[in-house]
Amino acid sequence: MAALDSDVIVVGAGPVGLLLAGELRLGGARVAVLERRAQPGTESRASTLHARTMELLAERGLLDRFGSLPNDVMGHFGGIPLDLTLPGPYPGQWKVPQTRTEAILREWALSLGADLRPGHEVTALTVRRDHVEAEASAPGGTTVRVRGRYLVGCDGEHSTVRRLTGVAFPGEEARRELIRADVAGIDIPARRFQRLPGGLAIAARNPQGVTRVMVHEFGSAAGRRPGPPDFAEIRDTWLRVTGEDIGHGSPLWVNSFEDAARQLDRYRKGRVLFAGDAAHQQMPIGGQAVNLGLQDAVNLGWKLALEVAGRAPDGLLDTYHAERHAVGARVLGNIRAQALLLLGGPEVEPVRAVLAELVRHAPVREHLAAMISGLDIRYPTDTSGEHHASLGLRLAHGRRGHGARGLLRLRTGPPHRATALRRALAPWNDRVDTVVDGPAPGMVEPDTSVLVRPDGYVMWADRDDGAVDEAGLRTALRRWFGEPASLDTAHAVPRRTHLGPAPGVSPATPPSSPRATPSSLTSSHRRDADMDRFAGKTALVTGSSRGIGRAIAVRLAGEGALVAVHSSGGGQAADDVVAAIEKDGGRAFAVQAELGVPGDVHELFLGLEQGLKERTGSVELDILVNNAGIMGGGVPVEETTPEQFDRLFAVNAKAPFFTIQRALRNLTDGGRVVNISSGLTHFANPEEIAYAMTKGAVEQLALHFAKYLAPRGITINSVAPGITRNGSPVFGVPEAVEQMARLSAFGRVGEPHDVADVVAFLASDDARWVTGAFLDATGGTLLG
Repeated sequence: MAALDSDVIVVGAGPVGLLLAGELRLGGARVAVLERRAQPGTESRASTLHARTMELLAERGLLDRFGSLPNDVMGHFGGIPLDLTLPGPYPGQWKVPQTRTEAILREWALSLGADLRPGHEVTALTVRRDHVEAEASAPGGTTVRVRGRYLVGCDGEHSTVRRLTGVAFPGEEARRELIRADVAGIDIPARRFQRLPGGLAIAARNPQGVTRVMVHEFGSAAGRRPGPPDFAEIRDTWLRVTGEDIGHGSPLWVNSFEDAARQLDRYRKGRVLFAGDAAHQQMPIGGQAVNLGLQDAVNLGWKLALEVAGRAPDGLLDTYHAERHAVGARVLGNIRAQALLLLGGPEVEPVRAVLAELVRHAPVREHLAAMISGLDIRYPTDTSGEHHASLGLRLAHGRRGHGARGLLRLRTGPPHRATALRRALAPWNDRVDTVVDGPAPGMVEPDTSVLVRPDGYVMWADRDDGAVDEAGLRTALRRWFGEPASLDTAHAVPRRTHLGPAPGVSPATPPSSPRATPSSLTSSHRRDADMDRFAGKTALVTGSSRGIGRAIAVRLAGEGALVAVHSSGGGQAADDVVAAIEKDGGRAFAVQAELGVPGDVHELFLGLEQGLKERTGSVELDILVNNAGIMGGGVPVEETTPEQFDRLFAVNAKAPFFTIQRALRNLTDGGRVVNISSGLTHFANPEEIAYAMTKGAVEQLALHFAKYLAPRGITINSVAPGITRNGSPVFGVPEAVEQMARLSAFGRVGEPHDVADVVAFLASDDARWVTGAFLDATGGTLLG
């Protein structure tokens, strides 16, 4: 049985599960997403994003990926037209197929380092005192055991997680339904909630020429068939209600929406939580269902990330249920009211007429519009003393990349106030950003300094009575973000390190000895220390099936990068590296291409781009490490042949040059290139003259490419290892090792991870001001 270790297991890769996975990754949590479907869905059940969801997507920098979206300020309440215009940057409703939303969120989550496992259907769950174990059937008939600190069911209204945990799903059975289909090849009049004598008809044609038809026949009941409807049923019902024949059309898909209304009593059961339709079932009238679920994910993500990082204050995770259950109950209530107005027969006409009159009054219209758009949500703040009108409300600040961090928004005003509040915030700078702005549009108190949670809600507001409320700010910071870093003992030992290994699973962060030296630390120790600094990055390490290349690949993956593990000969070695990386919770894939032969770089990038596309949705590359190389074999000068000389240059110098050249179209701005050279470019060994010449050429690559790449913010540097343990039989001879160790200033031979650490530094943002450089990683061998 294959095994996988993660911080959080997310079951379901619909929009809610994917957004939650991205939110957790923004907070530094490792995430495994198990999805029953082998391929993304093709049905766009939901097609509407409301104002509050648009604000949240904008704050995460995701809206640009959607491109230009159709906007309509006219929505409805139970089929009665309703203007949804309210103050804010995204008034109204925005039309986007669910398939598009899923694709964008999938690409985003993968780019952040989420581990998505399609074709993995959960079959068993075991909840322990300190972790959860899930078993899933995987492609090929294998079974995978996944272990995490928490599990979140985002697997829809027929949730497997609900069934396996045995939680009740109370509520009302469906009584009515709306059947619908997307049909190509028909041309019928557009209808917006048209009530006809026999029923309700809706029709809208999209730019691709596909018409979505929805119909309800008055008096018909839900549950009259064992499964979903077929096209013949919707064709016949449409004909009876409208008199139009759509039977000549081609149905793309057919389904039904029922008016069942169910909600879990608790959104959390110990280490198992629920979000989206797994937590609440409702008729998706006006697109509220998917928006409700997406906002569940944003509320939960940052809280759960803080919890698994060991920084969450007591009770923070329980606020997810307290806040979102109340919101869900209110949404279910308004949807049930709308279902009665929408699907009821002639008996509801008097009520519809009265409501149509009421929505002409601004306060009624605004009240209903805010409820549908999600703009009226107000969370409790647990704040004593003076009440601020903005507390608990959302602040649509629109700051990209806000993500898992809080925000202290300081008003423009007396400098001493901002200085005092910055001083109060300083111990939480690792979790909360600061910005000085003018008045915030749309806020009840627009000229007030406020503390905003990662999901965009105001949890503290400064009193404007002359005093600076530093104590109140610190209280709010502790309430929502935990103890400050200087007092946070959990920060030094993350809670996930308390887990013992599951059967067949290596612990993600094994406890390190207080006396451990830097050279003895493994990549998994450093992963927590460096906070996944390569999360969302992609890397190619050539020649990484063994030795220094393997250590570099493991190190980069251990800090969050998706690594392409290259080998020239293929075989088991590269697969073993990938398996080792995945066992420790990292992400990698193997690429095979023999270097130094015609077509080598083309073959390399075919495999690289295919692997990147499958896992990230793009072919962008952030880090390139040219490590692959061959030694001269200690051949005397007199015996070196032209063929040997050409082979050395083909692999060691020509291949890196053309690899960099080909990578120019993949490398992101701000990317990193690291070339592995050799101490022999500065230390004479007559038996390796040709080899040393090739490595001298590699150093020239860094020098000259540095100036060429600098305008794009890409750095390129050379690292020169010395005598490094590489698996050669000579390292099994103690006398030889002792003799080689004398050449180093530290009295030992190098280890592969000694070099990998240097490469990781050059690949990080810490080395942004280093380019065209030669770094001696020989352990002082070149000191003489």
